[in-house]
Amino acid sequence: MRKLDIIKEAKEVFEIEINEMSKVRERIDDNFVRAVHMLKDVRGKVVVTGIGKSGIIGTKIAATLASTGTLAIFMHSAEGLHGDLGMITKDDIVI
Repeated sequence: MRKLDIIKEAKEVFEIEINEMSKVRERIDDNFVRAVHMLKDVRGKVVVTGIGKSGIIGTKIAATLASTGTLAIFMHSAEGLHGDLGMITKDDIVI
């Protein structure tokens, strides 16, 4: 692939991403505000869960939250079905 083709392709990818992010921006409403307040006011921990790619991303989200001072853990969804649900309390929030 020629240099100009690479630049053109990159710009097209960014244009797609910008358009999609604009759509997300327009969907932010009171539910977003509610979620932010729930995370800010959580008395327990934030439990992030997932499998596969969402699990990889969830692990990173939990680590980022923990690095900002939020008590957060990652729990693999399948492990939750095999006994790890005991880690979750009524004061926690699950993402």
